[in-house]
Amino acid sequence: MIATVMPILSIIIVAYRSRNEIAGCLESLPSELPGGKVEVLVVDNSPGDGTDTIVRERFPGVTLLTPGSNLGFGRANNLGYSRAHGDFILFLNPDTVGNKGALAHCVERLKSDPAIGLISPRLLRADGSLDLACRRSIPTLWDGFCRASGLAALFPRLKLFAGYNLTHLPVTGTYEVGAINGAFMMATRSALVTVAPDGRVFDEAFFMYGDDLDLCIRMGKAGKRIVYDGSVSFVHLKGLSVARDRRAMSRAIFDANRDVYLKHFARTGFDRFKYRTAFGAWKWFSVVVAGITGRREVRPPAPR
Repeated sequence: MIATVMPILSIIIVAYRSRNEIAGCLESLPSELPGGKVEVLVVDNSPGDGTDTIVRERFPGVTLLTPGSNLGFGRANNLGYSRAHGDFILFLNPDTVGNKGALAHCVERLKSDPAIGLISPRLLRADGSLDLACRRSIPTLWDGFCRASGLAALFPRLKLFAGYNLTHLPVTGTYEVGAINGAFMMATRSALVTVAPDGRVFDEAFFMYGDDLDLCIRMGKAGKRIVYDGSVSFVHLKGLSVARDRRAMSRAIFDANRDVYLKHFARTGFDRFKYRTAFGAWKWFSVVVAGITGRREVRPPAPR
């Protein structure tokens, strides 16, 4: 009998309207890393758009899961996780372009420091600027006000105003943060079991947004560190799969993050009122600004 060799890393990709990005993403991923093979699983959340055909015909080594409907981000990732075999798990967006060095580096960081719950490299946009969401705090209402009002954009290097996206910290540094982006979230299987013993890593109550922040909060509450490592990078083309209606997407993001705060921080009726009011005002203000400026959101300029 030939023993089955388990992969060192399992990469789970939830594809939604991703036929134009999925090939580039899969081509950029290595088949092995120092210490073992790399397993890639694609969950097709938009049946009929041709993504499944591309994966089957061009990437026969990839495990394709076709649930037949859009399960939502969290539920689809949980499905992929249930079929993954690696000791290290990476939840990765299809609109990314990877490299072997960054993956190997993140695996080694997790190996060397069991206290790390989640890790992300520096995520770069197509123009080379930083995707600000790859390193965030767990924002306070003050952080949210600074971001929405434009204070964070006016003073991106001042810690007092830059708490949301941590733009006062060095881009190429490595440090603990409050949250990272769902576009790239790597963890050890043992850390994920700590926060999700039932196998549901992501809270399926969040359909599309908020689930990455929720996971980071739960990981932090479990005593694990969330780490941003800017010494290595990945490319994140950002939103190609979902950015069809910017205003609708912006509203959905605010509503989902409101629900995260209600879940974790609303202990009293006043707390619930406070967060509902704050997120409602923030959403309204951002939609108005987007309508005036043509931008999706109010945010600081991305450091390079």
